[in-house]
Amino acid sequence: MARELSTARLVSKKCISEVAQCYHFDFVVEGQESFPFSPGQFISAVAEDPNGKQQTRAYSIASAPIGNHFELCVNRVEGGFFSNHLADLTDLEPGGAIHVHGPHGHFVLKEPITDSILIATGTGIAPMRGFTQWLFPEDGPDRSNGKEIWLVYGTRHETDIYYQAEFEALALRKPNFHYLPTLSRAKDDWTGLRGYVQDHMTRCIENRAAKLCIPMHQPEVDPTLLASELKFDIYTYICGLNFMVSAVRDRLAAFGWHKKQVIFERYD
Repeated sequence: MARELSTARLVSKKCISEVAQCYHFDFVVEGQESFPFSPGQFISAVAEDPNGKQQTRAYSIASAPIGNHFELCVNRVEGGFFSNHLADLTDLEPGGAIHVHGPHGHFVLKEPITDSILIATGTGIAPMRGFTQWLFPEDGPDRSNGKEIWLVYGTRHETDIYYQAEFEALALRKPNFHYLPTLSRAKDDWTGLRGYVQDHMTRCIENRAAKLCIPMHQPEVDPTLLASELKFDIYTYICGLNFMVSAVRDRLAAFGWHKKQVIFERYD
């Protein structure tokens, strides 16, 4: 059964990294007063390739819900039809349109909100931007409930840190939001964190345990409890390539974290 398609018209397109050829898009869904979705969900874009074959590509929404808008963060991929279709075609200059269906997906924040570690690499930052916009809206009530929110964002080079100024400004505005960008191939003049996201995630867990005077390892969960009855005081949300997601999950498993505490989405 064919999915119902909506027309999304481009409002603006901006290159946010010339080196990485990463673009930020703002779309408005035509004919709808609102486009409701949960932060972290994705849309599927549909277009016909030069061979006349219909192509579909899923993209995490890089914003919180606001009216009938949604935003995307897309890297150009060499030989990739859809990323180049979005980045290059003149009909996608402001006023152009694409067809989409959705929203889809279960990569969403657990409620009530708990202490949370958000871990992303590359364009996996897109749903994390949606999470933080929803938790800490500029015009509206703070939804974080005072919980500690860490964003650990890993890239290779400084030029690949997307939305850096935005997250730095949020960290200054909200003391319970902690922004930790880390580079795996930093130049000598980089003064920030170095290494991989799983290492800095570990430090977040260590520091939290020390501050709260609790064990670093999670207590065992009663195996008789149903999945719907499981409640935790901290969750980790992971988005990125499979090898990173697996490395983080393995590290958390070593700390005794239950699989229901680890929410992830991988895009390869």
